[in-house]
Amino acid sequence: MADVTAGSAGRRSWWAGIGQGRHVLGLLFLLPAAVFLVLFLTYPLGLGVWLGFTDTRIGREGVFVGLENYELLWIDSVFWLAVFNTLLYTVGASILKFALGLWLALLLNQHLPFKSFFRAVVLLPWVVPTVLSAIAFWWIFDAQFSIISWALIKLGLIDHNINFLGDTTNARLSVIAANVWRGIPFVAISLLAGLQTIPASLHEAATLDGATGWQRFRYITLPMLSPIIAVVMTFSVLFTFTDFQLIYVLTRGGPLNATHLMATLSFQRAIPGGQLGEGAAIAVAMIPFLLSAILFSYFGLQRRKWQQGGGD
Repeated sequence: MADVTAGSAGRRSWWAGIGQGRHVLGLLFLLPAAVFLVLFLTYPLGLGVWLGFTDTRIGREGVFVGLENYELLWIDSVFWLAVFNTLLYTVGASILKFALGLWLALLLNQHLPFKSFFRAVVLLPWVVPTVLSAIAFWWIFDAQFSIISWALIKLGLIDHNINFLGDTTNARLSVIAANVWRGIPFVAISLLAGLQTIPASLHEAATLDGATGWQRFRYITLPMLSPIIAVVMTFSVLFTFTDFQLIYVLTRGGPLNATHLMATLSFQRAIPGGQLGEGAAIAVAMIPFLLSAILFSYFGLQRRKWQQGGGD
């Protein structure tokens, strides 16, 4: 009996020691997340980097070839076209999503009737699965049955159907429009949450001092919202730059590779093309762009010093 009591006391003291050691307890709580990140993030990333230095193909193990895949990409016109398309797609869609999302956030921040209902409706494009959205836009942009062409013809603005996805310029504009429609809710709701943290007393004081609406936005809203904008737009750029499903369902990179992004080209070379090494090299080439977006977020967050009374 004494041995059982002593054993129980020993276990209690051991757990008490663990509980008092906050660092040890914290590490134990972080362990599941660390294992998850290693298995599903670190290992795939490391494997992709390694494959980029090999000539691996589907069904055949490759050998180390150094920078050969990257040298081939350097003289590959299709790869550079995909880089251009990716940058155009990311910059164009991100600017539009920010402008329209900010406008929508400012609108929803006003005292409107049925405000909660409108906020819920705004989220619909974001919660709908990407593939379903892409299929819907595929019908909207159909060369023969497009509702946009039908409406414009009925209004007398055009006299023939628009070839949205068959023309290179129209295809680029169409996929950007589809991405903007899907991404606006994320930007709008996130910025709306930031707007609601700005004290109303600041706007009231500025109004009493004779500030106009634009001056209140320029000198109160925008500086206070800048850290949120940095984070939101970083995520928006990351989501847009790595977009795959929308492009693959709508155009599969066509016509004439005009809508091929780096993500879709990497998939095409690696899976249907069977060249895993080259596809991995294209994916690895995306990393510097993604790091640039993360650094943008980091430096944008430094503006929090302004809010905390420090230097800007």
